[in-house]
Amino acid sequence: MTATHPTHGAHAPSAKREWAGGLTVFAAVTLMLVGVLDIFRGIMGIAEDDVFVTTQNYVFKFDLTAWGWTHLVLGAIAVLVGMGLGRGALWARVSGVVIAGLVVIANFLSLPYYPVWSVVMIAFSGFVIWALCVGGRSRT
Repeated sequence: MTATHPTHGAHAPSAKREWAGGLTVFAAVTLMLVGVLDIFRGIMGIAEDDVFVTTQNYVFKFDLTAWGWTHLVLGAIAVLVGMGLGRGALWARVSGVVIAGLVVIANFLSLPYYPVWSVVMIAFSGFVIWALCVGGRSRT
């Protein structure tokens, strides 16, 4: 009796495609989560400035209401780009890396106002950038 077994190479392209598709879904969901959380942070900054603790001697001093609007806009764009990633759009992959990078910068600059939240958002955005850069194109 002879048995035919597929070679390892025959499954590689399919497995790579599934891996890339999984990373794209991960990036889309994570970017939408980052966007929603950034929207909430923006609303907090606009509506209630006294929620945030301010540091007196920080190099980057900004108006908290302006930071609220910045986070609100970045969050809304991140949600839209995340939805585009869910549809497999190439523009969304490129925009996702850019938006996640801007979210990292915005959260770095607002570290003294909400430090733990900023670090968490930087980590989430870093995972989005990683997933979008490593995943490749999920659809052809």
